[in-house]
Amino acid sequence: MSRFLHSLGRLAFRRRGRFVAGWLLLLALTGGAFAAVGASLDSEATIPGSESQAGIDLLERTLPSATGVTAQLVFQAPEGEAVADPPHREAIERAVREAGEAPQVERAVDPFASGTVSEDGRTALAQVLYPIKRDALEDSSVTALEDIAARAAGSGLRAEVGGSVYSTAGVEVGIGEVIGLAVAVVVLLTTFGSLLAAGLPLLTALIGLVVGLLSLMLVSNAATVSSTAPTLALMIGLAVGIDYALLILSRHRGQLAAGMAVEESAARATATAGAAVVFAGLTVIIALAGLTVVGIPFLTVMGLAAAWTVLLAVAVAVTLLPALFGLAGERLRPRPGSRAARRATAADSRGAGRRWTALAIRRPLVTVVAVTAALLAVALPALRLELGMPDNGTAAPETTQRRAYDLISDAFGPGNNGRLLVLVRTAEGADPVAAATTVAAGLDQPGIAAVSEPQPADDGRTAIVTVVPEDGPRDEPTKRLVRDIRAAVPALAAAVGAEVLVTGSTAAAIDLSDRLSDALLPFAAVVVGLALVLLLLVFRSIVVPLKAAAGFLLSIGAALGAVVAVFQWGWLADLFGVATAGPVFSFTPILLIAVLFGLAMDYEVFLVSRMREEFVRTGHPREAVVAGAGHASRVVTAAALIMFAVFASFVTVEDLSLKPIALGLAVGIAIDAFLVRMTLVPAVLALTGRAAWWLPRWLDRVLPDLDVEGARLDRADDQR
Repeated sequence: MSRFLHSLGRLAFRRRGRFVAGWLLLLALTGGAFAAVGASLDSEATIPGSESQAGIDLLERTLPSATGVTAQLVFQAPEGEAVADPPHREAIERAVREAGEAPQVERAVDPFASGTVSEDGRTALAQVLYPIKRDALEDSSVTALEDIAARAAGSGLRAEVGGSVYSTAGVEVGIGEVIGLAVAVVVLLTTFGSLLAAGLPLLTALIGLVVGLLSLMLVSNAATVSSTAPTLALMIGLAVGIDYALLILSRHRGQLAAGMAVEESAARATATAGAAVVFAGLTVIIALAGLTVVGIPFLTVMGLAAAWTVLLAVAVAVTLLPALFGLAGERLRPRPGSRAARRATAADSRGAGRRWTALAIRRPLVTVVAVTAALLAVALPALRLELGMPDNGTAAPETTQRRAYDLISDAFGPGNNGRLLVLVRTAEGADPVAAATTVAAGLDQPGIAAVSEPQPADDGRTAIVTVVPEDGPRDEPTKRLVRDIRAAVPALAAAVGAEVLVTGSTAAAIDLSDRLSDALLPFAAVVVGLALVLLLLVFRSIVVPLKAAAGFLLSIGAALGAVVAVFQWGWLADLFGVATAGPVFSFTPILLIAVLFGLAMDYEVFLVSRMREEFVRTGHPREAVVAGAGHASRVVTAAALIMFAVFASFVTVEDLSLKPIALGLAVGIAIDAFLVRMTLVPAVLALTGRAAWWLPRWLDRVLPDLDVEGARLDRADDQR
């Protein structure tokens, strides 16, 4: 591996014009193609094999209007008045007529005709139906509905708009992400003390990221790409793109400061630090691609999209960066005696990283026990993790969709925000309404507020019964109710000789959470197992991969503990802009495991590869730990601060599907880099001594020698 990368780095350095032109051409081609055809993102999350998905698929065939996006117009009269009073009723009926003629609307249902008026007479609920999915809904159509509500409110009514028209359709990058990028610039300037050196990681990371995102957008025209996939790819790709370039550039500057020729330094940095980048990137890609084992297309696409940007980050780092080294030439060499030169050369006794490591291994057992106990304490809230899907009830209190949600809960009961659909499909020639009536009569489980009359579908074989729970869609009693109804369904279906399915958006959200909960352990086992094999190949050690996995478990536990404390328990909710505490977004744990594991292994490879390099060179295990940390700690610190800044910047987004993931990654990265990799890992290696690098002889003979440390290059130099 080191020889191949050495040759690649030298080739890129010598043919720098061609390599730079090749990447710029690729950037221009993807940019031009995107400008010509655009993108077609999809915000729908399907759950193949689930009962709710089977019901939704059936509804799309038999009653398409029931699966389209919906809006709710909620009207409330002032205290002491009723919506049926002539002035208010006229305003409501006019608003409903206008809504029925609004862009993309199929029909609007008058609340007085449908009977959706509260018992106290103050609140009326009008349903607005769209015959399209959320992706096809124009923002202007939602704005038109909000304008209609605003005009109705002018007559003395309170009018709000809610419904699935406000479901997530992607995340916009805002000022928070710009601040995160600015922090990365400051960290790079502080690390290298040179504007040119600081700019190279940003330049290469942005080129790889833009090519990755544009190509992802192009793929969305031929395959289904979820609307949140580019955002996750942006977050991960930006962080690793800067970090990978940072590692190689840091090695290059150190070699230049030591007097090495520019061309040889570029090749050597690509061979040694580049090898660490390749294997670190592979662990991230394995973790993200491992999301395919969950069997949820939405999640698979998110993982593969992020893995693609990581792959491009690696490719840019080992091809474009050495080419840019060639263009920069001697200008990247620190001035002799300068602060940058002292930082770039081998670690000395004054280095903060070396001093910290020496302190951590002075009493290694105490360090291991103290760090482990502290992280277990932070991880305790994770034991109470509850999963759910965000809805309008988790939106900010000042938004119209949240106000509509609260009005419906107060006037009609919280279950009206999370109705269940029971589909009854009979054999050819049977009466679906009669069968559905029998099924509805058998739905006598506790927790049901109301059961509607059956509604026949267009195919003559299907009828729909709407069940209103007593509790809200994210409440635990509603989850139990869905399971209780499904437990009773087989007997009801046998009694009427029909297929009976419990579906709807609430049931789908519950199915999704259950599927993800069940997949956590198998997914973690697959990802960790594959990555352990990769680490075994890289470090040729039994202890190092096992220690890496144990450290990761502490990091992920602490990250999930922080997410539960903030988003589920409401601790520091105002600080992080969490409007409503409740169940954590269902995708959060599995995405945290995938992304954080890969990034944690980045630091493991960056740091421990330098320790092993020192051990291979000197044969002294304890000194190798200190010296290796002295070499790598500064770049690992810079990399961790950049990743933390990037992830923390995404905590500022409003979307609750991304906010907990960003917070978990920011907390996890900080804990993993500074407490686990830079404190716990050196202590464990000091405790185990030479045993840390032990590998059974039979296994040593079987495993290929990847030579990440570049030992073969040193031997080749000695022979010359």
